Amino acid sequence: MAKEMMCTNCGHVGKPKRYTKGSMIVELGLWICFLIPGLIYSIWRLSSRYDGCPKCRASNMVPLTSPVAQKLLQEASPSPADPGTAAPG
Repeated sequence: MAKEMMCTNCGHVGKPKRYTKGSMIVELGLWICFLIPGLIYSIWRLSSRYDGCPKCRASNMVPLTSPVAQKLLQEASPSPADPGTAAPG
């Protein structure tokens, strides 16, 4: 089971999704018309799979425990206001 990760591209936190490059329609067409190009295309598609962000499909997901994710989470969360200072008004 995949751990929750953070996308460094869009900031989404969640489990990555498996993506395969290319097109299933093109692959089927190549298999029907041409055996060797279909085989080559299928091998390329299988070797180009990656786990990516379910929101933006970027392949740069990092674990939440990584320093990069910790820094992004810290920057994204609003810092609490200092209770000793009054708001100008």
